[in-house]
Amino acid sequence: MDPFGILYTDLYQLTMGQVYFRMGLHEKEALFEAFYRRNPDYGAHQAGYTVFAGLDPLLSWMEEARFGEEEIAALRSLKSRSGKPLFAEDYLRYLKAMGGFSGLTLRALPEGRVAHPQVPLVSVEGPLLQAQLLETALLNRLNYETLIATKASRVREAAGEAVVLEFGLRRAPAKGGESATRASLIGGANRSSAVSLSHLLGLPASGTHAHSLVQAFMALGYSEEDAFRAFAEVFPDDTILLLDTVDTLHSGLPHAIRVFEELRRKGHRPVGVRIDSGDLAHLAIQVARELDKAGFPEVLIVLSGDLDELVIWQIKSQVLEEAPRYGVDPDRLLKRLVYGVGTRMVVSWGAPALGGVYKLVAVRENGTWAPAMKVSNSLEKVLNPGHKRVYRVYDERGLATADLLALAEEEVREDAPLTLRHPTDPTKRRTLRPGSFRLEPLLEEVYRGRRLFPPLPLEELRKRRDRDVALLDPGVRRLVNPHVYHVSLTERLFALKEELVRRLEG
Repeated sequence: MDPFGILYTDLYQLTMGQVYFRMGLHEKEALFEAFYRRNPDYGAHQAGYTVFAGLDPLLSWMEEARFGEEEIAALRSLKSRSGKPLFAEDYLRYLKAMGGFSGLTLRALPEGRVAHPQVPLVSVEGPLLQAQLLETALLNRLNYETLIATKASRVREAAGEAVVLEFGLRRAPAKGGESATRASLIGGANRSSAVSLSHLLGLPASGTHAHSLVQAFMALGYSEEDAFRAFAEVFPDDTILLLDTVDTLHSGLPHAIRVFEELRRKGHRPVGVRIDSGDLAHLAIQVARELDKAGFPEVLIVLSGDLDELVIWQIKSQVLEEAPRYGVDPDRLLKRLVYGVGTRMVVSWGAPALGGVYKLVAVRENGTWAPAMKVSNSLEKVLNPGHKRVYRVYDERGLATADLLALAEEEVREDAPLTLRHPTDPTKRRTLRPGSFRLEPLLEEVYRGRRLFPPLPLEELRKRRDRDVALLDPGVRRLVNPHVYHVSLTERLFALKEELVRRLEG
C-alpha cells in the first residue's frame, strides 16, 4: 500500500465520513474553502504576504488517489475500543466503489500568485464525503509549499538581482525536501543543488565541492592547493573552489588564485569561489580585492552558511559601508555575489508552519447554497460564510490595494461605487469611486473530476510571482514590520456574516 495514497490522511476524516454515510448526508453537495489566518511571523521580522504553492502536486495526487483492495483492508483492520470493527462493511463497500475524488470541482488561486490572510486559496465543491476526505492531504501540500515559497520570495527580495541557490535538501524534512525545492524555485531561488528535482523541473543542478574534498587530500598527505588543482582538472570549465577549510584569506584564497592562473593559461575561465563561514561581508570584500589584483574581476563570490533574508540584507549593508575603505567598488561587488541558502529556507526559519485551515462554508439545500458558519471568541476565527467570489482590487497607480470577498450571486462592478468593509470591525470601511479602481477575479476552475490542465512550466509560475510581487505596495513588501494589506468584504457579505452571527449566538 502506498503510504502517500488516499489514506495519507487523519482518522477523523474517515470517521466523520461514516457518520455522513450513516445519516444519508454523504452525497449532499457541500462547499469547503482552504485559507490561512495570518502571514508568517518570524519573530524579529514578518511577512506582508505569501506566495501560493503546492497546487499542481495536489491535483496530480487527486487524480491517482483511490480506495483499492489494500486501502480497504487497512481500514477493515481498525477496531473500536470494544473490539468491534471501526468501519462498517457497507461503508467500506461505498468507499471502494467511490474510488477517489471524481465528484469534486476545485476553484483555486493560480499557483505562484501572491496570497493574503482569510482569502480563499482553494474552494472545493462536491459530495460532502469526498470533500471532507480531501482536507488533510490538501492542507499538507498547500501549507508547506506556500510557507517555503514565501520564505524564498523574501530571500529574493533581500538579494535583489543576485543569484540565489537553494542548498537545503540535507536539512529538509525527509521527502518534504522535494516540496521544499520546488517551492523555493517558485518563490525566488534561481537554482537548486537537488539533482532529481532540478532535472524534473527542467533546470541544471548547481553545486561545487565540500570541505571534505580538501580534508581528504590533506589527510592523505597532499595540500589544499592539490585538492583545488584536482577539482579544476576534472571540471576546468565549472571550477568553484571552497576557500575556508584551512584559512580563507591566507590559505584558501592564494591557493585558489594560483589554480585559477593555471586554468587561464590553459584557456579556461574560472567560475568562482565560495565562503561558508566567518564574517561573510568582510571576507567577500577582501576576496574581491585580491581577485581583482590578480586579474579575475568577473569571478563570482558565493556566500553560504545560515543565510536568510535578514542576514543577506545585513551583508549587503555592510558591503556598502565597508568596501570603499579597501578600494573596492561596493556596487560591482554586490553584482558578483551569489547567495546559497539552505536550512533557513527549507524549514522556514522562525515560522515553521502556516496556519492554513479547511472550513465548510455552505451546503446546497433545495437547489440553493445555505451558508455555513463558525462562531468563535477569536474574531479572526469567525468564518466568512457562503458561496463566494474573490477579486483583487487595483488602485489608480495600478497597484494591488485590497482583496475583496463577495457573494457568488452578487454583481461587483467597476462602473459603480464600491464599498469595502473590514471583515470584523463594523466601524471600518472605505468607498472607491468609479474609475478609480480595477477588479480582477482570482479563483479559476482547476479540477472537475480530473485536473483541467497539465503541470505548468516552472518559468510560468515564477512569472506569476514576479508580476504579483511587483504590483504590491512597497510597504507590504518590507522585510520588517510590513504594512497590513487590506482584505475586505462587500456590504452584502458583511451583512450576511453579521446576521448569521446574531442567529447562532441568540
